Amino acid sequence: MGESGDLLQGSLELLVLKALSLEPMHGWGIGQRIDQLSRDVFHVTQGSLYPALQRMLRKGWIRAEWRVTENNRRARYYRLTASGRRELEAKAARWRRTSDAVNGILALRSSEGTM
Repeated sequence: MGESGDLLQGSLELLVLKALSLEPMHGWGIGQRIDQLSRDVFHVTQGSLYPALQRMLRKGWIRAEWRVTENNRRARYYRLTASGRRELEAKAARWRRTSDAVNGILALRSSEGTM
């Protein structure tokens, strides 16, 4: 992953929760979906994804079950819980507030930023 594809701390969980709000998926599918939805800006490595999935399982935000994939392989599918859906809404609201603040600062001209 290049510098432009680095995720801000805490944003990986937000993106995983959002991906799982669309449909239950296995780990590889979650990574692919995030890559696709970000238009290849973010590339989630398995070394980052699976520890994040374990943290979210412990927090009760997601559940997992074994299923057979469309390729007839066994895979662990993850899905959002009601608690995970609430966490997604809270994290998305924090993200929008932070993003609006940063965008506001970046839009300032040098004469507007003085106190």
